Amino acid sequence: MSRPLRHVVCALSGGVDSAVAALLLRRKGYQVTGVFMKNWDLLDEHGACTGNQDCEDAFRVCKMLNIPFHQISYVKEYWHEVFSNLVKEYEMGRTPNPDIMCNKNIKFKYLLQFAVEILGADAMATGHYARTSQHDEEVFQQKYIRKTEDSFRNHSKDAIAAVQLLRAADPKKDQTFFLSQISQHALRHTIFPLGELRKNIVKEMAAEAGFHHILKRKESMGICFIGERNFENFILEYLEPRPGNFVSIEDGKIMGTHKGWFLFTLGQRARIGGQRDAWFVVDKDINTGDVFVAPGTSHPALYRNSLQTDQVHWIAQDAPLELLRHKLMQCHFRFQHQMPLVQCQLTLNPDSTVWVTLVKPVRAPTPGQFAVLYNDQECLGSGKIIELGPSLYTLQGGREDTICETHKADITG
Repeated sequence: MSRPLRHVVCALSGGVDSAVAALLLRRKGYQVTGVFMKNWDLLDEHGACTGNQDCEDAFRVCKMLNIPFHQISYVKEYWHEVFSNLVKEYEMGRTPNPDIMCNKNIKFKYLLQFAVEILGADAMATGHYARTSQHDEEVFQQKYIRKTEDSFRNHSKDAIAAVQLLRAADPKKDQTFFLSQISQHALRHTIFPLGELRKNIVKEMAAEAGFHHILKRKESMGICFIGERNFENFILEYLEPRPGNFVSIEDGKIMGTHKGWFLFTLGQRARIGGQRDAWFVVDKDINTGDVFVAPGTSHPALYRNSLQTDQVHWIAQDAPLELLRHKLMQCHFRFQHQMPLVQCQLTLNPDSTVWVTLVKPVRAPTPGQFAVLYNDQECLGSGKIIELGPSLYTLQGGREDTICETHKADITG
C-alpha cells in the first residue's frame, strides 16, 4: 500500500527564502500549497502599498512551481495582537520587537490553523533559517489539536520529549531569535526547509529555478509586514508629539529638545542641534519626558551586565530541569538578532521572572526587547526585558542615578 501524498502549506512572503522553501518541498514530492498573508493594508509615505508587489511576486512563484496559491488577510488580528501592543510599548518608553510577536501571534497561530483546518495540510513550512530536532516524517505523525497551549500541555504530559528549536547551519542567517516565542504545538507541525542551507546556496537555487524577479529585490529590514519607513513620521501618526529635553547624564545639562521619548531607543544616536560630537541615548524618563544622553558610542552609561525579564516563554513549555531544581543555570544570551552570544547565569525568581547576569557587559540592552536564551545549538526560548541592572557608569561611581533623580525633582517642583 503506497504512502499518502503529504500536503504542506508553505508561507510565502514574496522573497527569495520562502520561494526556495516551496521549491525544495516540491522537489521532495510533497503536495505544496503557497499562502501569502496580508497583515497590513495602509499606504506608505509614497502612497504605495508594498504588500501588493510582495503578493504578486509570491503568486508568480506559485505559478512557476505549478502549485495552488492562496492570499489570506490577518489585518484585524495583526492590528489587535501585534501593532496595538507595539504602540503601547513605545508609549511606555520601551522598544518592542514586532517580528517576534508576529511570528508568535499570527504566522504560527492563525496561519497554522488555516493550513491544517481549512486547507487540510499535514504540516506548515516557512522560509526561516532554523532547524528542529525532528525529521519531516515525524512532523507528519504529530497529532493536531485545535486548542490552547495549556490544553496541549495537559494532553502531552505523557508524550515523548519536547521538540527542540535548533540554530540554522548558516550562523549569519540563523533566525531562531525571531522564533523564540512560538509554541511547542506550532513547532511540532512546522518544517524549515532552509535550516541546513547557506544563503549563497539558496540564491543559486533561486537563480536555477528562474526566480529572477525576486532575486533583484533587496531584503526588507523594516517593521514586520509594514516595511521600511521613516520611523519618526510613521509613529507620530499614532502617538501625539510629547516634547521633552535631551539631558546630559554626566552633569544634568539640557543639551536640546525632542518631540517624544518614544522616538528613541537606548544606544541610538541622538541628533542634537549645535553639537559637533556624537551623543547617544542611555536612559529615558517617561514621567518627565527627559531623554538622557552621553557623549561617545562607548560611554559606560550604555553598558549593563544584568537585566530582568518577565516570565520566560520556554519552547519546551517547561523551564529546564536544572533551573527548576537549583534556581540557577548557565546558558547564553542575546537581545539582538545578529549580536554574538554572551554567556550568562539565569536566576529564577519566585514569580517565574528571571534575572540574567552576564559574564561581560553588553551595549544598550533595552526594555521591551527580548532576552533570547540558548544552550549550545538549542534556542530555549525568550522573555521580554522589563528592567535593567545598573550601568557601568553607575557601578564605576558615576552620577547617573543622582542626575536622573535630581533632574526629575527640578522639573516636578
